[in-house]
Amino acid sequence: MTARMSSEGKAPVYLTRRRQPGLLLRVYRTFTGSGHGGGMRRSALLIPMLLSTLAGAQGVTPALVPRISPPGQMQPVAPGTRPAVALRTLTLHPALPDVHRVETLSNGFIRVAHALVLPRAALSTAQLQTLALTAVQRTFQADPGLAEVDVSVYRAQTYRGFGGPPPLLTLSVPTSRRATVQAEVQTGTYDRLWVQGGAPPEREITPLQELERVPVFIGTQADLLRQQLEQALGLAGGGVRPGGLLFKGTPTQRRVALTFDDAPHPLYFPLVLDTLRRAGAHATFFVIGRNAEAYPYFVRDIVQAGHELGNHTYHHVRLPNLSDAQITAELQRTTDLLTRLTGQPVRFFRPPGGEYSARVLKITRNLGLTTVFWTDDPGDFQNPGVETVEARFARNLRPGGIILLHDNAPDGLAALPDLLKVAGEKGYIVGTAGALTR
Repeated sequence: MTARMSSEGKAPVYLTRRRQPGLLLRVYRTFTGSGHGGGMRRSALLIPMLLSTLAGAQGVTPALVPRISPPGQMQPVAPGTRPAVALRTLTLHPALPDVHRVETLSNGFIRVAHALVLPRAALSTAQLQTLALTAVQRTFQADPGLAEVDVSVYRAQTYRGFGGPPPLLTLSVPTSRRATVQAEVQTGTYDRLWVQGGAPPEREITPLQELERVPVFIGTQADLLRQQLEQALGLAGGGVRPGGLLFKGTPTQRRVALTFDDAPHPLYFPLVLDTLRRAGAHATFFVIGRNAEAYPYFVRDIVQAGHELGNHTYHHVRLPNLSDAQITAELQRTTDLLTRLTGQPVRFFRPPGGEYSARVLKITRNLGLTTVFWTDDPGDFQNPGVETVEARFARNLRPGGIILLHDNAPDGLAALPDLLKVAGEKGYIVGTAGALTR
């Protein structure tokens, strides 16, 4: 069965096909603090009573009504429930026929540009590098105030958008390195260049094109009841639950975790990183492996800036319907890649689409990963408007909260400076998911 779990810590409403005994509902309300009081002080007595019902849970058919504004993320692009504002584009002079478009974006402090290059003819690595360098120089000429120009080169014949078949080459040039980048590329010493090695890898799994909403647990009624109990205890007491589940930090500290899914994106990521640096805030970036593979220098930037890496699978695929071997490969491949790029261990995982199961959690735990959920989703991926994102954030800000934003959502980027300002004014320390566990 499939059921949606509350992710704001409120008692869910149960819908059943027929009238059921009220024991489970009364027990669950006791854990969440709703109903007639008692709360956690009776948990030690009630846990055995709840667990004793699990064996006979096949007659219970709960479906949870989420108490959270949808949505969440999608990969490869932010689709929204409203169209996003069109990005400004630059015109290069003289034009480069293989440059499909050059988009530019600002975080209110700096502007960056991303050039999408789609050569139609087969080119050597040296020719691809020359094309990318030319695109960089002409983009800087078109807008001399840019802080950084990033380039992604794909095969024109197989390009399916960001997150589809991987690029042939990527390049990132901050303005401070504009004068030396060509010489460094020629000598093989430039560290913000990536070239696909050998034949392009086969596409193993296709990510689903659908919005990510509230966490969705997929499993039997007994498994669902166990998850409800774990969530209730995790939201009430905070901290990592046995089995490696983090629903919320401790409610006794005025600290929240800021998390970004889908990193890194070549246009949005540099602006997110700059905004966090200016505010002195840190965050956990849940990285998609295929993105990390193509933009390794951005992954290194995350760690060098004092932020935290999390695993978001390699292909951003929903895990519950995969085999054990596929789930393990999605997680292990990403963890190995991130560790190889940064030398840092990876401790945390977030399931794409919020979809998970008891089997997924078992594999995740065996790989040494803690699964991180969220308490506050301002819905930046819906493109609801900057003011709406800010209002939702301020309304749900609580001690121990885990905030869900996205690496490539324009409304989230535009709202981020004010979100950090509001958190600071209310006395919150904004940090990583790991900081909530210490």
